[in-house]
Amino acid sequence: MIKIVIAEDQRMLLGALASLLDLEDDITVIGKATNGEEAVQLVHRLQPDICIMDIEMPAKSGLDAAEELKNTSNCKVIILTTFARTGYFERALKADIQGYLLKDSPIEELAHTIRMVMAGRKIYASELIDDGYHGEKNPLTEREKAVLELIADGKNTKEISNELFITTGTVRNYVSIIMDKLNVSNRIEAIKHFKEKGWFKSQ
Repeated sequence: MIKIVIAEDQRMLLGALASLLDLEDDITVIGKATNGEEAVQLVHRLQPDICIMDIEMPAKSGLDAAEELKNTSNCKVIILTTFARTGYFERALKADIQGYLLKDSPIEELAHTIRMVMAGRKIYASELIDDGYHGEKNPLTEREKAVLELIADGKNTKEISNELFITTGTVRNYVSIIMDKLNVSNRIEAIKHFKEKGWFKSQ
């Protein structure tokens, strides 16, 4: 019997997924979490074979939880999300997740993916593979990303300079480079574009 933990913040969908998977002869849902932090705790306590994880959840995102489980558990992770974003998929691959499906997939496909993952296969939605290999890559350096993340957190130029130990002039230079690389005209558009691509570490 394949033991499953499901992490999904929409309670109705969480219940529906659990009920549908429990109908499968070889799959049993042993735990349900409504955020990433709870998912990590359940995985460590219940020792499931697979954790099915949404991405955008409170307390800890599914990708943050998957990255933590990579280093602390043998549980395999399947991402099940609404978002076909290149940035999310890239992070999921780095976290060594075994499956990545979109929520509009039929339940039969999810059950099949669970069995394939248990057999040692990695299963990714074709839309994500197309985007992942041919889509737009994040053009910002690590320092530029750090600056934009601080802007998104509401920090002003002086606060960013203090946090990153750089001058305010250097911050302004980074902001100019960021807007140029993202082909936007202001900070708000830069944040919006970066978020839509799924490039922020956590959302």
